[in-house]
Amino acid sequence: MVVRVALVRDDELVVRGLASMLRHREDFEHVDVAKQLDIDIALIDTLASTGDSDRTLARLLADPRIGKVVVYTWNFQPWSAGQWIRQGASGYLSKSLPSTTLVEALRAIHAGRTIVAPSQRTPATTSQWPGQEHGLTQREAQVLSLITSGLSNAEVAARTCLSINSIKAYIRTSYRKIDAESRSQAVLWGVMHGLGSDPSRTSSREVEV
Repeated sequence: MVVRVALVRDDELVVRGLASMLRHREDFEHVDVAKQLDIDIALIDTLASTGDSDRTLARLLADPRIGKVVVYTWNFQPWSAGQWIRQGASGYLSKSLPSTTLVEALRAIHAGRTIVAPSQRTPATTSQWPGQEHGLTQREAQVLSLITSGLSNAEVAARTCLSINSIKAYIRTSYRKIDAESRSQAVLWGVMHGLGSDPSRTSSREVEV
């Protein structure tokens, strides 16, 4: 089976780059979104959507020709992954992913998994994310964001491609840094510090870690 992948409203350089990465993959085909073809995975960059990202995502999700929609962006922000996934995106991927990692993520998404894949580069010292001033690493902020959005440990593990034990370790170290003794306290802290974008939809369930 060949997986058809298309970029939506993106720079020509990115389009050519993706086409080059997929050119020699027998199970992938890069297609032009303007052509009237069925698309298995549509990739959209929130920065390339002229401030209309939510409506663009909704329009793509409603298109019967498109199987799955994935956010594929230079502006990768781990704490916002839950927002796009709740709106229906099947993945949240950094454009700086090497071709092998990108292809693995696309295969997993086509198989029905929801994947969050951050940049594998070392972040610049000037980068900022919620909780950084409290000592949280970018990965810890990502994990806290996902549990603040109501995901279970198993769901967080699936969406970050990490083991359940790694997720538990990130949660434990995060709790120490934010002085939380329970998941509910961590979720409240996350809401108050900008982790997770929709507090009204946050689950109240408790999971032991």
